Amino acid sequence: MSMKYLTPWLFSLILLTGALHAGEKTLSIYDFKVKDIEDKEISMSQYKGKVLLIVNVASECGFTPQYEGLEKLYQAHKNEDFMVLGFPSNQFGEQESGTNEEIRFFCEGHYDVHFDMFSKIEVNGDHADPLYVYLKNAQSGFLWTEGIKWNFTKFLVDKNGKVLARYGSSTKPKDIEDDITALLVN
Repeated sequence: MSMKYLTPWLFSLILLTGALHAGEKTLSIYDFKVKDIEDKEISMSQYKGKVLLIVNVASECGFTPQYEGLEKLYQAHKNEDFMVLGFPSNQFGEQESGTNEEIRFFCEGHYDVHFDMFSKIEVNGDHADPLYVYLKNAQSGFLWTEGIKWNFTKFLVDKNGKVLARYGSSTKPKDIEDDITALLVN
């Protein structure tokens, strides 16, 4: 449509609508608060400027040995503004039935985990943690499904908080390293 056909009223309405939408704040990963493994509330904003690998984890799963690979990634890149964030969930085969203290003890004792661990949460359903609702909306799964299918689903977040990729349970941490290092050099 040519500008000459727009009445001043309609033109003003279009400008006003654009201005209203421009003023809307887009939700960011840094707007969320989560509880760490000791049940202390922390803001995700403390991770600004870091590349993040966010993973829903479980202690009694066939993929549990991925803790070793996650820790190797963390140790290799922790001085390059990289962090792994582990979120235990008991939603898949009840494979994370322990308390936060038991989970922490397991992770430290069996896999010498030093990356940040968080309180047990739900990643799917009506009681899904808001951070995970955000992650799933930002990156859908296989064939555009939203729900997390199993333990050890991984989300890769860049230094600006943008959720760039989602990896399934069978993707090993070492298979993500090239994607991580590409983000660390930028």
